Amino acid sequence: MDVSSDRAAAALEALIARLHGRGRLRVWSLVITLFGDAILPRGGEAPLALIQDVMTRLGIEAGAVRTAMSRLAADHWVERERRGRNSYFRLDARGRHAFDLATRRIYAAGPPAWDGSWTVAIATASPAANAAAELTENGFLKLADNIFLCPRALPEQNGLREVLSDMLVIRGSSAEHPEQLRNLWPSQDIANAYRDLLKSWMPYAFELEQSSPPPALDAMAARTLLIHDWRRIVLRDPGLPAALLPRNWPGEEARAMVAGIYGKLVANSERWLDEAGLPAQTKRAAFAARFCDIKP
Repeated sequence: MDVSSDRAAAALEALIARLHGRGRLRVWSLVITLFGDAILPRGGEAPLALIQDVMTRLGIEAGAVRTAMSRLAADHWVERERRGRNSYFRLDARGRHAFDLATRRIYAAGPPAWDGSWTVAIATASPAANAAAELTENGFLKLADNIFLCPRALPEQNGLREVLSDMLVIRGSSAEHPEQLRNLWPSQDIANAYRDLLKSWMPYAFELEQSSPPPALDAMAARTLLIHDWRRIVLRDPGLPAALLPRNWPGEEARAMVAGIYGKLVANSERWLDEAGLPAQTKRAAFAARFCDIKP
């Protein structure tokens, strides 16, 4: 291993230390990231040993992984099947649905276009927590306990029909001073999270530029950690159109950095998945379109 590769490995170790230094580690959440990012495109099933190999490279003990898998199975996020002495796991319907909703936002090439349309949803009382969460997952901003706003028109067949059925829904395309929307959500918290991501991952991005591709398992572990860190922020971000974002918004700089790192890790991490025995990708065009403007 050359000096530059040593530095890249050291930068990865610093990121792993950061992961463990943020307080109690949610191993189950990291596992969901691994499934959604790498395993789902290859059919959605993986042996426990593969999951443990990636988590071990991230400094997580096998016992903690087994505990996380048991919790995910009990909560109906994954299904477990024994085959001889081996255990295999796959995301069940709940887990697939959760990552399917998130995929578009995680791997988007940039902020959405905007045609000036709005949707406002008003409830007579505070909606249930799961209904409010579903609205925010679909790009609504919570302006008050019972008022939600989305800067786009929702199609009639939108999956939110049931949630919106008990709410007053107003659709339109006119608003005075629409840029004031940026004052109605906690943008500073999210902006700071993007800046921290940039600060933490830039050293690794720099070392990747200077070195040969990382070892296959390092590439898989780094890719999992990268998407885990990225999705923790981007799924809190309502994904506003560029015209409505605050000035000097760091989100797109962070997206460009994440896309650049991801692109350098994909080849070797996919090779590791091949060597680990996972089947080939089922939707290659969709995978190739991640962080790109290409529409599969």
